[in-house]
Amino acid sequence: MRSKHAGRHGHSPDPETDPQSPPAFDPLRLCIFATVALLGWAAGPVALAVFAAVGFAGYWKARRRGLTKSKCYLRDTRLVLAYLGILLAAGLWGIYSLAAQLFGF
Repeated sequence: MRSKHAGRHGHSPDPETDPQSPPAFDPLRLCIFATVALLGWAAGPVALAVFAAVGFAGYWKARRRGLTKSKCYLRDTRLVLAYLGILLAAGLWGIYSLAAQLFGF
C-alpha cells in the first residue's frame, strides 16, 4: 500500500501534481545580484555611479510621495538616500580618478 505522504519516505512531492506542496524556492535575487556584480566589475565606477544615481532618484521620488520605510536593509529612506548618495560620490570620484590616470590631468 502506498503512503499519501511521499515526503516522509525520502521522495518529495511533485509541485505540479500535488497542490498542497509549497512552491519551490526561486533564487532570482541571487541571479540579479550576480548580474549587477558582473556589470559593476565590467563597467567599474561608471556602473556604480549609474546604479546609485538611479536608486537615489527612485528613493527621492518615493520619499517625496510619502514613503518613509523601505524594504531595504537600512529601512529608513533617509538612511537609504544617504547611503546611495555616498555610493554616487564614490562612483564619481572613481570616474574622475580613472580619467585622471588615463588622460594625465
